[in-house]
Amino acid sequence: MNDRAQRDLQAVKDYLDASMMPDPVRAAQYVNAAFVCRFTGNRVFDTPSGPTGFNAARYKWVKKRIERYDVMPGENETIVYSLGYLYGEWPDGQAFDNNRYVDRFVVRDGLIVETDVWNDSAEWILDPSCARQ
Repeated sequence: MNDRAQRDLQAVKDYLDASMMPDPVRAAQYVNAAFVCRFTGNRVFDTPSGPTGFNAARYKWVKKRIERYDVMPGENETIVYSLGYLYGEWPDGQAFDNNRYVDRFVVRDGLIVETDVWNDSAEWILDPSCARQ
């Protein structure tokens, strides 16, 4: 991995660390002014506080168990995928774990320009039997 891709990967790691605290103010240090986040259900946010607010309504609390990063350096940008599982509690206090997620980041000049977020939460909310281990 080249130096630029390594720096861009670190920006994603730092952003995710801040986002999971949650600390959207710190997470904003790692995003470009043109940042766009396309969240589950095609919700679009332009700051890290958007997903944080959405998660606060959807979960009592939620964290990521990151399994791996896939990094694809390009000529002018780096694409980083973060893959793993969500765990936490629903608003009613019911615990959950092993909720698959994939985040895709586009990073330019060490700052996140865009991200796409997918996970199983909506399916689990619609049919809780999907979440059974």
